[in-house]
Amino acid sequence: MPYFENCIGAIDETHIGARVPPELQVAYIGRYGTPTQNIMAVCDFNMCFTFVLAGWEGSTHDSRIFQRALMKPSYHFLFPPTGKILITKLEKFKKEY
Repeated sequence: MPYFENCIGAIDETHIGARVPPELQVAYIGRYGTPTQNIMAVCDFNMCFTFVLAGWEGSTHDSRIFQRALMKPSYHFLFPPTGKILITKLEKFKKEY
């Protein structure tokens, strides 16, 4: 497919249920109304994860996690080689921090 010839993978976030102490639950309650963790992951076209960033509170916006992954060297985000891209959703770029 010519639309994806330079694409090396996809990036997205997902929420998983979290068990947190009652005093921390407010920060972990996201769009589903229950405590969750927001996890960002990148996978290649072999369905293998190439990057995972877990542990964010469920109330954290996807764009904040994406921005931090790009800006914080200790996360070791794997930037695509020159001329290659990762596909994602536009929602990551709708909110600025």
